[in-house]
Amino acid sequence: MNDYLVKALAYDGQIRAYAVRTTDVVSEAQRRHDTWRTASAALGRTLTAGVMMGAMLKGENKLTIKIDGGGPIGVILVDSNAKGEVRGYVSNPHVDFEANEHGKLDVRRAVGVTGTLSVVKDVGMRDFFSGQVPIVSGELGEDFTYYFATSEQVPSSVGVGVLVNPDDSILAAGGFIFQLMPGIKDATITKVEERLKTISPISQLVKQGLTPEEILEELFGKEQVNILEKMPVQFKCVCSKERFADAIIGLGTKEIEDMIIEDGQAEAHCHFCNEKYLFTKEELEDLKTQAK
Repeated sequence: MNDYLVKALAYDGQIRAYAVRTTDVVSEAQRRHDTWRTASAALGRTLTAGVMMGAMLKGENKLTIKIDGGGPIGVILVDSNAKGEVRGYVSNPHVDFEANEHGKLDVRRAVGVTGTLSVVKDVGMRDFFSGQVPIVSGELGEDFTYYFATSEQVPSSVGVGVLVNPDDSILAAGGFIFQLMPGIKDATITKVEERLKTISPISQLVKQGLTPEEILEELFGKEQVNILEKMPVQFKCVCSKERFADAIIGLGTKEIEDMIIEDGQAEAHCHFCNEKYLFTKEELEDLKTQAK
């Protein structure tokens, strides 16, 4: 099964829901950044939440998530858009700990609980939408739930999970977000709360091979889910050698000349995807000419 996301309504429009499989997305991030197990779980949960939040946007809109909880993993930064494309990295990819008291990867310890979760949305207008909340859990699902309730005033539930193999490869990853619509009946809320108490962890559902549609059926009941849209998701970066070349040109002739004299070449590095681009002396000479 390839990664994909579904948008849906449940209980006759009383609930808006998203579910996604991100095993391939998180695997690509793990491969590119060489993340260790606990770092993979933290980055993977954020990528999973990010791709679902991106799916809530329209057109060319995009958003950036920054998590800085004060833990040893450092900052987690994730970009996503309305097309199902997501990219991200952690400051310190080589972070891993023994399992926590529940026998699970200790994401809370890696992320920390003394900082903030912030979201900046670029919706194509002059001003960006920005929201920031304190980290309340460090497990991230609860933190995104708190973000929606506090910053966007939308009662929501966020479930994100990643299972990592002993060799650091990704076994399963996925998530869901559902949001209560205005006027929802108390009886509906009670039904959903009861189902949440018995549902398996989201990562286990993905491991068992459930599709995003089936995950929502587990949450709400098969007869209650109305699938609206299905879209592929992928780890995709917008960096390129041409973009970095433009940035080098923007530095001006003196800076480029210094690069040529001191190193005879230049290497550009993209933090989001870990790609590196080498510019030879001849290429730098050409860029210097363009900078004049």
